Amino acid sequence: MIFARLIKKTLHSVCCCSALCLSAYASAAEHISPPALSSIENSDIKRLLPNDEIKPILAGDTEFLSLYSEYMSREFRGIVLLIPDWNSTPTSNAGMSYLRKALTNLGYTTYAMTVPDIDWQASNMAAPAQSATQSTKPAQNEAPTETAQNNSDDAATAAQEPHFVNAIDLVSDEVLSNYKTNLIMRYEALYQNAMSEPNNIVVIAQGTSAGVLLEYYANFPDSRIDAFISLSSYLPNTQRNKGLAQTSSLVTPALLDIYYANDNTDILMSLKNRQRWVNRNAKFDYRQRQLFGLRDAPEQHARLSKIIDGFLRRLF
Repeated sequence: MIFARLIKKTLHSVCCCSALCLSAYASAAEHISPPALSSIENSDIKRLLPNDEIKPILAGDTEFLSLYSEYMSREFRGIVLLIPDWNSTPTSNAGMSYLRKALTNLGYTTYAMTVPDIDWQASNMAAPAQSATQSTKPAQNEAPTETAQNNSDDAATAAQEPHFVNAIDLVSDEVLSNYKTNLIMRYEALYQNAMSEPNNIVVIAQGTSAGVLLEYYANFPDSRIDAFISLSSYLPNTQRNKGLAQTSSLVTPALLDIYYANDNTDILMSLKNRQRWVNRNAKFDYRQRQLFGLRDAPEQHARLSKIIDGFLRRLF
């Protein structure tokens, strides 16, 4: 009788372990990836904002949302395109949400767009192509043994010579270029949608979005804008951020470069270099302005809109 009870308990334990293993395997097999950040932001915008302010726009095969606010002053002064930083939204409290409404009281119709998702795997896409290029066969007139001997000699020489290792960038060049391509597609679609008739066009961009747009404007695109305002423009890649100082002096539209006292160290260290390049390339419509305090404070928003309004009133 006792032996039968022991066998029964043993079988019960084995069945429980098997059930736990099967349930764990089933839960692992049924794993579902989390939704994209843009889909969450779009659902929040559609749920919280009035429908007449939401304007869907098609950029290629991708649809994105823009927030439309019509001017509310006696005089119409132009159109402002608001582009937030990556991983940010047009409703954020870092200045974009305030400018979207405040600029309408100053005579501007505003379009604030949502930014594309960041593809952090974009750097892995170039790895197969690079490995395929490196594995090319030697030339026909070159013997395999001679090629192997030359490669070994070069490797030995490189090992003996002193060399320096660069720091690893926060964001790879491929990820940044992928984001730039997707952002420019949305920007051009938004520009065409807003450019219904000849008006003054102003673009206000923030952070990394401002950095990639400065690179875009430095190539003299077909889209015409009258003023570009960058808020803490920065590229999270060492080499490209280093070249941003020169790029800022090559853009055609008038440029207002706004930064905060508590900004990224790389931004603060590059400001003097930007001014040097502006002086060298004689860009006389370039201005730098500094803001103190927290960027999400109401007083800071008021100072930001005042600086932008003063800069634009000198232009038109």
